[in-house]
Amino acid sequence: MAELRYSRQREAIKEFLMTRKDHPTADVIYQNVRLEYPNISLGTVYRNLTLLSDLGEILRLRLDDGTDHFDADISNHYHFICRDCGAIIDLEMDTIDSINDVAGKQFGGEIAGHVAYFYGKCANCTHKN
Repeated sequence: MAELRYSRQREAIKEFLMTRKDHPTADVIYQNVRLEYPNISLGTVYRNLTLLSDLGEILRLRLDDGTDHFDADISNHYHFICRDCGAIIDLEMDTIDSINDVAGKQFGGEIAGHVAYFYGKCANCTHKN
């Protein structure tokens, strides 16, 4: 594979994402990065987010709302999605990597990993009632 050329716009996208814990969408990233790079297009943002996620430099979260969300934290961790407000929150918990072995017991292939999302009501929404 050819070496990837440096891109200031791609670096700005990644740097912006590293400042966020709310797992923004491509549109939110675009609106913020264009403050620094007014000529950047939404297509450029999408292409760079796809490239960064394909390279494993960011995570792409594919959720029930049909919109991809992005996370600069590539460590093995889990997410909670609030069914009321839609917040996406990193869960502080030990990994459950043993689930790969459980899934692989009756499976003839090879399990390489897993994605798990937890759903419910976040603390803010719980306290509103």
